[in-house]
Amino acid sequence: MGPWGLQASCAALLAFTSTVSAFYLPGVAPTSYSKGARVPLNVNRLTPAESDKDSQLHNVFSFDYYHRAFRFCRPEGEPKYVSESLGSILFGDRIMSSPFELKMMENETCKALCATQQFDERSAKFVNRRIFQNYHLNWLVDALPAGLPYTDLSTNTEFFQRGFPLGQVNQNQDQAYLNNHYDIMVDYHEAGKDQYRVVGVMVYPYSRADNKNLGDGRAECGSNSEDTPHVKLDEKGNTEVTWTYGIYWRPSKTAWATRWDPYLHVYDPKIHWFSLINSAIIVVFLVGMVAAILMRALKKDIARYNRLESFNLDDLSGADGAAEDSIQEDSGWKLVHGDVFRQPARPLLLSVLLGNGSQLFVITATTIIFALFGFLSPSNRGSLGTIMILLWTIFGFVGGYVSSRTYKTFGGDAWKQNIALTPILVPGIVFATFFLLNLFLWAKGSSGAVPFTTMLVILGIWFVISLPLSFAGSWMGFKHAPVQPPVRVNQIPRQIPPPTTYLRPIPSMLLVGILPFGAIFVELFFILNNIWFGKVYYMFGFLFLCYGIMTITCAAVTILLVYFLLCAENYHWQWRAFLCAGASAGYVFLNAMLYWVSKLKFGSFTSGVLYVGYSALLSFLFFILTGTIGFFSSWTFVHRIYGSIKID
Repeated sequence: MGPWGLQASCAALLAFTSTVSAFYLPGVAPTSYSKGARVPLNVNRLTPAESDKDSQLHNVFSFDYYHRAFRFCRPEGEPKYVSESLGSILFGDRIMSSPFELKMMENETCKALCATQQFDERSAKFVNRRIFQNYHLNWLVDALPAGLPYTDLSTNTEFFQRGFPLGQVNQNQDQAYLNNHYDIMVDYHEAGKDQYRVVGVMVYPYSRADNKNLGDGRAECGSNSEDTPHVKLDEKGNTEVTWTYGIYWRPSKTAWATRWDPYLHVYDPKIHWFSLINSAIIVVFLVGMVAAILMRALKKDIARYNRLESFNLDDLSGADGAAEDSIQEDSGWKLVHGDVFRQPARPLLLSVLLGNGSQLFVITATTIIFALFGFLSPSNRGSLGTIMILLWTIFGFVGGYVSSRTYKTFGGDAWKQNIALTPILVPGIVFATFFLLNLFLWAKGSSGAVPFTTMLVILGIWFVISLPLSFAGSWMGFKHAPVQPPVRVNQIPRQIPPPTTYLRPIPSMLLVGILPFGAIFVELFFILNNIWFGKVYYMFGFLFLCYGIMTITCAAVTILLVYFLLCAENYHWQWRAFLCAGASAGYVFLNAMLYWVSKLKFGSFTSGVLYVGYSALLSFLFFILTGTIGFFSSWTFVHRIYGSIKID
């Protein structure tokens, strides 16, 4: 295939995946309302976001909507929690009912939400600080996020961004104004006779100090002119605030099935395409070069080795003996055939990491495939987190099986420790780190803190379902025969000559680790943006290709390293393959730190601790994932080459 054919194939594949990524299954059944029927408006947590004047994020904490300091109006009685999925709770959603009254197709120009609220000094300081940090409110109308329209200047396309600001800051950036009036624009689509569906929600917030509560839900709302006084919360006294809103219904041609499309906006699509096409071409050439070098060298080596074995060495002349020496000096990987399958150092730890890495690999691939075909719709909140917890539980069987059979192949005899550590060691580290970071959120009163009862549910899933499945997989792995090496292992280990500089552990890790990271770093930037800035990431077509490119790159460069290592007569390849491939996680962590410097500006020590902690946790999981890919690709390579030569 020529270069133009290769580029055409890549473009066709990318076009297919982008089409798939734009398709989604709604995840919930549509709700139709008759004229005058009440449409629920639920409220979610307040989250920090970027603004037009400041593109940096200043905090990582989210706060409950009904936090006492905000003085938001409450519904009669007490707010009721809306049932949420496990993934939604883990991602920090806290959805509750509200006092807003929205009736289908009935406009309200000005309505009081509740009695006038009074802000004391402490509440004023708290809220003003959140306004300066650009906190956003998050509402849901018929499970559709309320937001503001934005225009992407790079593509000149309009889209909706979830949430709207708590307040605004003056031009001098020294005075905060609280938004106390909301104009709610709801788009509806007629689905049948007297059957209407919500297909769009926009909220325009305003700060109006001249609002007046007239009682019985009636109010006088100020104007939107520039002369209208704004609400300033006095940090040295009490401030009275009147909350008001207006509701306006607009007919729309948007179908209910496509109402999420304006939220699924692709930022800088040309960068996605450029990165993926370049990465794909680089990977194709990299794999081609590795295959050509290895196949040509190995085919030549194997033919010469097998020809040498067919000679009667006792009858060789001096010239033939010199030829034998030249063969051995030319390629040294056959010289370590009696040691290459020797048991590695700490086989128990390596097998446990490999088992968890295999489990993580299957979970990641399955999740991306589900999302690629639209099964993880953003309208079904928390579906991504829920499916990952479910898959982690089910695929505990895979982790136990891979760990036990690998350990048995290594010749380990501490089978009880292997069975116990596989489902406990890595998940225990992840859970302990997550619990420790959650303590910081609890201490700050953040709504992002996972409730203690949810922690107990996760522990129950872990010990009641995941552990037994892992034990069953380990039992089956130990029941199977170990993978037999194609050559015998010598009783006396061979001495390893001093390595060259690039084959030393640290240089080799730095060289090998950077290539898999290079395949994903552009997509990683967009993922970090969506995680920390609360945007909707839905380009799973791009992510699927990036994951495949990263896997192939990781396997190719690790195989190449192992080949050079064996040619240098170093047979300690097992840990080296795992660590060098996993070293890409170090680059992921460094990238997260650079992202902190360029895009984030935390004002508290706790925010920095949380960011570093979560980044380190994700990097640790990425280390296990890529290390496992590198090990098993090298494992397959070593078995193939040593199974192709004749050994007496």
